[in-house]
Amino acid sequence: MIAGDIHWVELPIIGGREQAGRRPAIVLQEDGYAAALPTTVVVLLTSAIGALRFAGTQLIKATQASGLRADSVALVFQIRATDRSRVRAKLGSVSEEELRELRSELSKLFGIAT
Repeated sequence: MIAGDIHWVELPIIGGREQAGRRPAIVLQEDGYAAALPTTVVVLLTSAIGALRFAGTQLIKATQASGLRADSVALVFQIRATDRSRVRAKLGSVSEEELRELRSELSKLFGIAT
């Protein structure tokens, strides 16, 4: 897995407002950095375009490269570490520009100057 890959993930139901179930997610963590770790960091996607009303979101277009069937919203504010065993088949990947924008949104979320 490399940063920018979009994979299906199987997330347990935790409760509250956390996303759960089978859904696409963008991998943020490079295997070269952390291949031995039991988890990987992902940003979850939803096809509920209305989620763009929230801060910490980004539109990801459905393209042949992304492998998404519908335009989706990256829920940057739902960044999470998940066990690698929950990461399933690769759908595709985001563009370099989308990955840059995603990292910029993460910087805003964490209050990191860019």
